[in-house]
Amino acid sequence: MTRFALIRMPGALARRMAWLAVAAGLSPVVLGQGREYVVEHYAKSEHAIPMRDGVRLFTSVYAPRDVSRTWPILLKRTPYTVAPYGPDAYPDSLGPSELCAREGFIFAYQDVRGKAMSEGEFENMRPIQRSRTSDQDIDESTDAYDTIEWLVRNVGGNNGKVGVWGISYPGFYASCSAIEAHPALVAVSPQAPIADWFIGDDFHHNGAFYLPHAFNFLSSFGRPRPEPTAERNWKRFEHGTLDGYRFFLELGPLRNADELFFKGDVAFWNEMLAHPNYDDFWQARNLRPHLANIRPAVMTVGGWFDAEDLFGALETYRSIEHQAPDATNVLVMGPWVHGGWARGDGDRLGDVRFGEKSSLFYRERIELPFFAHYLKGAPLAKLQEAWMFETGGNRWHALEAWPPPGAKPRPLYLRAGGRLSFEPPPEDEPEPFDEYVSDPARPVPYTSAIAIGMTREHMVEDQRFAARRPDVLVYQTPPLQKALTVAGPLRARLHVSTTGTDSDWVLKLIDVYPDDFPDPDPDPQARPGASRMGGFQQLVRGEAMRGRFRESYERPVAFRPGELARVEWVLPDVFHTFLPGHRVMIQVQSTWFPLVDRNPQTFVDIAKAGEEDFRKATQRVWHSSDAPSLVELSVLE
Repeated sequence: MTRFALIRMPGALARRMAWLAVAAGLSPVVLGQGREYVVEHYAKSEHAIPMRDGVRLFTSVYAPRDVSRTWPILLKRTPYTVAPYGPDAYPDSLGPSELCAREGFIFAYQDVRGKAMSEGEFENMRPIQRSRTSDQDIDESTDAYDTIEWLVRNVGGNNGKVGVWGISYPGFYASCSAIEAHPALVAVSPQAPIADWFIGDDFHHNGAFYLPHAFNFLSSFGRPRPEPTAERNWKRFEHGTLDGYRFFLELGPLRNADELFFKGDVAFWNEMLAHPNYDDFWQARNLRPHLANIRPAVMTVGGWFDAEDLFGALETYRSIEHQAPDATNVLVMGPWVHGGWARGDGDRLGDVRFGEKSSLFYRERIELPFFAHYLKGAPLAKLQEAWMFETGGNRWHALEAWPPPGAKPRPLYLRAGGRLSFEPPPEDEPEPFDEYVSDPARPVPYTSAIAIGMTREHMVEDQRFAARRPDVLVYQTPPLQKALTVAGPLRARLHVSTTGTDSDWVLKLIDVYPDDFPDPDPDPQARPGASRMGGFQQLVRGEAMRGRFRESYERPVAFRPGELARVEWVLPDVFHTFLPGHRVMIQVQSTWFPLVDRNPQTFVDIAKAGEEDFRKATQRVWHSSDAPSLVELSVLE
């Protein structure tokens, strides 16, 4: 594994940037970017780049007006249009950040096949071809290769080196570019990339359907494009209310979405629902097996509180690490929502504070030096493999590997009386299970906010609203005597039974603040000693598991009513410290609405279920010595 280091920068922002520029042999930069700056320093050209099968992809190129030197190329491929169109139409900013634009690169933006001004047919997460026998065997890897070949040969003033970056869907295209990469491609940064749309990204988590995200995205983005056009051919769906809980509850069974709203016009919605299991359709869109023999340096970026593609970032890094062990493979994880590292300061999310401007730190000290080093040859001191932000403790760590080698598995057991303990239940545990009634007609909300979609703040939201529900089980430790740092994935192992034949299981890891925890923004009118944050139940990680997939994602299995079953799943990694005086809490429930669609709790094809299939079920979570329920933490001693 090749390792490198990023330069440390002292002082205020301007001094830090000047110091970085001098130390790395770059030109000092001045913050602030706008359209006037872009027009003054970059010349725009537009091109229809031919692919090997003859399809032409629309590409805008912005080249520095300074022709006294050569420049590397930074490419972004996107399904979201490269507007503004026209040789004299300029955007307000270029590149991953204003720092990159002021440093100087040739920026290329491309509409992917079948979107906006590019020719061809669009396919969601177009599968990678396992074999290519003709020029008609194309995928996003070949389109990236052909684009880079054309850019290097035809864009004047380039130095022969190319980098690719992108966030979210463009992050998927960035990952694809690294597969059988063009020799000129030396640096790739997939940021919040999609890796697997059934197991953990966007629309499904462990087979559970993330309803508002899929509905809201595909209702606009998924509609057909009649022909190449510079006009944005998708717009936000009008729900008629801001209350997502009400809207999606009144929607009823999933099949009603197409009957009432889509009318057959959103093809991928119907394709998804026609493939309720992890069949060939979804497996072909699993990018992870293809991330092998990677040649470019890769820096994958993700956010601990990314509600869309946290899984994709972690699994992209992990797949390259396992399948391309000699590659330069770097992981960056900060306290961010989806794409939060590219905008704002990154010092807070909702009521939670992070103690520093983490997004600025990333853009200055990680992203710009990465591209400057690999594309321009700027010197870098040595860096470990992973830049990881520790929440709770609120500090950055430069680590040699992720998870850190010192992290050890430590089971945390659910116990009688709502207790949570590192000690397993004894043989004489007085109450072997806890139970609740799960009613699909009155599902547990995933947020206390009124929101029509998937709120990003829910990833750290106070869970007291859920803890008060009778259909949510709550377990917690006593106040911690010393800090507890969890670094790595979580593994849930529940012994359960249900009176139904199917069930979802949702587990949440929560940091409970002390009662005297001070408010970060105190209300001067509040009573002395009163604290809104006292007892705050911060969600650290939550994840759903569709119970029918407990044995296999390909072949679902019904529950037998009243019969004990074991349900296991992996929750995405965390790097969080529970401070002394805090408590660790686990909540268990069977609905998380409308974030996750309602499970009828009968073993039917949920996409075809009718109102009569949705039934109440009594759920039991067992915690006896012979049927323990636990969460396995990766604890850093």
